[in-house]
Amino acid sequence: MNTFQRRSRLVWTESRYEILKHLRTPAFIVPTLTFPVLFYLFFGVAMGGRGMGSGATMSVYLIATYGAFGVIGTALSSFGVSLALERGQGLLQLKQATPMPLYAYIFAKLASATLFSSIVTIALFVMGTAFGGAQLDVSQFAMLFATLVVGTIPFALLGLTVGYVVSAEAAVAVINVLYLPMGFLSGLWVPIDFMPAMVKQIATFLPAFHFGQLALSVIDMPIRGHAALHAVALIGFSLIFLATAIAAYRFDRRKNYA
Repeated sequence: MNTFQRRSRLVWTESRYEILKHLRTPAFIVPTLTFPVLFYLFFGVAMGGRGMGSGATMSVYLIATYGAFGVIGTALSSFGVSLALERGQGLLQLKQATPMPLYAYIFAKLASATLFSSIVTIALFVMGTAFGGAQLDVSQFAMLFATLVVGTIPFALLGLTVGYVVSAEAAVAVINVLYLPMGFLSGLWVPIDFMPAMVKQIATFLPAFHFGQLALSVIDMPIRGHAALHAVALIGFSLIFLATAIAAYRFDRRKNYA
């Protein structure tokens, strides 16, 4: 077995057990998978035929925004909450004492976040087409699916920062304080055009807003601004969160091994 095969097997094994861990944790699975679907049931199905302009309907619009909301939740929970709990239990220190490289640990969490994000996206698509009257062809759904999966990255990096900074006891509260208001203020629960002018101004400074707008653009929904600018904004947020995650990781290392 060559070096590449050994490393691939290591990453696969770590990813498999990370996913299995979450599957055995109802406190993670239930809110992560049900919140976006329940919101879509209340708004997307109930208001599915309501027009959004340019021929768009609420049922189609909310598949994208609630999909983004679900992806953000899985990324923040998989990285932020999980990492903070493992730090508090001493499991992270134990893993760091083994020969397992850091990239395997990070990739495993990213694989877990991507899997559950995919499940949420598919569930919303099925519910929208079956019950909400949404009409999306396969190519549009494929583009939306790819956009949402790639969009995991900036929020995973934000979750890493939180996971290295906050305690295990505070992790869930801090993530919810970030996640829920950000989702609402970014227009992921209710279309941003229905929000007050002040909220619209605040939204432009939030990564979730740009993520939601980018997701809408790939399925030809009306958006505020240009898709390219939203993509650039997400790249910028990714770089910022990468820098904060590295700084938080180094701080945690110095605190534990000084």
